[in-house]
Amino acid sequence: MNLNDDIVKIKGIGPKSASYFYKLGIKTVRDLLYYFPRKYDVFSECINPCEEHEDALVSIKGKVMNEGKPIRVRNLSITNVKIMTGNEVMKITFFNMPYIKNVLKLNSVHIFHGYLRKNKTGYYMEQPRIFKEDEYGFMLHEMQPVYPVTTGITSNKIRAAVEQVRQSIAMVDEILPQELLDEYNIMPIHMAIEQMHFPKDFDMFAMARKRFAFVEFLQFLLSVKMMKAKMRYLNTLYPMVETGETKRVIEGLPYKLTNAQQRVWGEICDDLQGDKVVNRMVQGDVGSGKTIVAFLAMIMTASNGYQAAMMAPTEVLARQHFDQMKALIEKHHFNFKVCLLTGSTTAKDRKVILQEIENGSISIVIGTHAVFQDTVTYHKLALAITDEQHRFGVKQREQLVKKGVTTNVIVMSATPIPRSLAMILYSDMNLSAVDEMPQGRIPIKNCVVEDSYRDTAHNFILKEIAKGRQAYIICPMIEESETVDAQNVIEYYEKLKAKLPEHIRVGLLHGKMKNEEKNRIMEHFAAREIDILVSTTVIEVGINVPNATVMMVENAERFGLASLHQLRGRVGRGKEQSYCIFINGKKDKKQNERLDILLHSNDGFEIANRDLKLRGPGDITGIAQSGDIPFIHGDIYQDEEILKIADEVSERIVNDESRVEKFQPFFMSLLQDGNNKVDFRTI
Repeated sequence: MNLNDDIVKIKGIGPKSASYFYKLGIKTVRDLLYYFPRKYDVFSECINPCEEHEDALVSIKGKVMNEGKPIRVRNLSITNVKIMTGNEVMKITFFNMPYIKNVLKLNSVHIFHGYLRKNKTGYYMEQPRIFKEDEYGFMLHEMQPVYPVTTGITSNKIRAAVEQVRQSIAMVDEILPQELLDEYNIMPIHMAIEQMHFPKDFDMFAMARKRFAFVEFLQFLLSVKMMKAKMRYLNTLYPMVETGETKRVIEGLPYKLTNAQQRVWGEICDDLQGDKVVNRMVQGDVGSGKTIVAFLAMIMTASNGYQAAMMAPTEVLARQHFDQMKALIEKHHFNFKVCLLTGSTTAKDRKVILQEIENGSISIVIGTHAVFQDTVTYHKLALAITDEQHRFGVKQREQLVKKGVTTNVIVMSATPIPRSLAMILYSDMNLSAVDEMPQGRIPIKNCVVEDSYRDTAHNFILKEIAKGRQAYIICPMIEESETVDAQNVIEYYEKLKAKLPEHIRVGLLHGKMKNEEKNRIMEHFAAREIDILVSTTVIEVGINVPNATVMMVENAERFGLASLHQLRGRVGRGKEQSYCIFINGKKDKKQNERLDILLHSNDGFEIANRDLKLRGPGDITGIAQSGDIPFIHGDIYQDEEILKIADEVSERIVNDESRVEKFQPFFMSLLQDGNNKVDFRTI
């Protein structure tokens, strides 16, 4: 089959099945070949339950001892089945799977694949995968790919389709020069695609992943370097001077700026008074006070007669910034106007706002992505600021520049990337660091506990709620996974509601919700209309609730430390003592060592550097679940050496024109749909 053939030509895929593939972005054979597994299952020989297998992912052969009858607890369906395995009787529990009684017939024998647990009554499993004996034997010891799916399609269906077009892999053109493959021991494209779908062993898979990590790093860094080349010699069209307005704001603050804030403000102030276009990144830990520095830059811009725009990652955070800026302007009687522009702005209000932005009546615009949509025309946009920069990226930065002629750009990030990596990833920008915390902050009390502590933690949260406080509970997954032993937010929410007293208001939040619904939930939480918010890492940025005093993270071992530190930053924002409870779902020495770092440091940059040292080569566990991994294949921490190679190669391409011809196939590949490219949403 040809690479551009529609997938309906693949045997076993009709028009209805094709519609599900289309939803996943798989339209052609090429798309299918580049649609890689999100993880791999490795099935081992069946074992008998014992202490050494506790908390491990295992397979157990068992005979069904009773007919499972589902019972309902509020909105939750629970089915309990007992099996005999060896001399042990085990309980198997299924949630919201009432149909399982039709699969597990009395006296039938099956293989149960899941995480083995033990309590006072004995060994048990929850939500294991079920296999017939012959089916399981076929998969034994193989790395079985598990693909991202959607409603109407299974991982097995995708795998079968890939099997059908396996021979088409040979048609994929190599996009990297052979000398580069040889120099850096990079796997050729045909072998890499083959090993991503059908890995011979872990080492071959690791080589394939390295190849795709290198390609996306190279693509990203070339974009960065081209941006740097564009910006390097641009003269500003918006000359500024330091104004009395910024000094009045600083003098009127109810607190004194830290030395770090004063230093960074000085750097930005000098930038804006210079003759070159500003392109600066401000890194600062959670709660270090970056926002007031951004406000000062916008006030200076407005008082010089120009416009400034600030883009936040969520509507809730944008509104909070707007309210704070409006209060500052009113307090000091400044004669310029600020507006809020988001996706929720009504058509009537939006029309007026767009007119006033275009004619210059509005000096400061605060909002979400709506701030830089094509329909927004600025009069004199001299400064563009993005909050939580790692959520936007190079493409978005280019859009910012297009909104104004040589617009100054400042990006703010709380992601504690080690400076050595930041110098590569943000080489097109000048770096500033707000590396000092404001005085008077009450340190967060942290603890790392096993999942047996969960009930105690829930009771502690109830005590905080009784005091009028609120809490977050974070789960690593949205829905139940076939083999990943991790709390999923939907099931957790249902169980918690069934368990807690009815007067406790529990909210649910995750990334698959529509933006309007997510904003509504976060606004209810900010307004104290929700006591406990059960969420994924979607709340990692974008919400400021000083009344929240407890952050509880389930399966903390599945997150990067930088992401956990970001989550911890959601509490400790008020005057009350705050707490962070990390539930470690694994009895693993290495994971305990990692999480122990959080107990002894609240410095995000120190945490990131220590985490970097602890990550070993080939350690891919939890990458897909980590909130701080910005690439599809690569991990900037684990793959630091690959990143450095990509940086070296991109520098050679940019500086040596003779190399452009050799890399022409690579440049052309970036224009093709279907290739897995950098996920700019999280850079």
